[in-house]
Amino acid sequence: MDDEHHVEWTVNEDIAWAENSWPIASATPELREDGNHIVFRGRLSLIEDGAALLDVGGTLILFHLVGPRPPDGADGSWIEVHVGRNNVSLWPYQV
Repeated sequence: MDDEHHVEWTVNEDIAWAENSWPIASATPELREDGNHIVFRGRLSLIEDGAALLDVGGTLILFHLVGPRPPDGADGSWIEVHVGRNNVSLWPYQV
């Protein structure tokens, strides 16, 4: 029997464009481990106040932006964000 699990992502690392995040050609959401990093691939939505949402297959993850903002045209594009594995937490919750 398949069980559905609901979790809340907490990522305690900011998006630093061209340092830990960049555009990607693949328009497929992905979550994977890469050494000491967790890699999120999703569609970027820039919002006010220096924040961004990353839509990873229907799950929205909030990030703060540091350094230079992503270039014009990045809003709505597919990107990868690489964050330290110790900066990512999952919290179960009830719907």
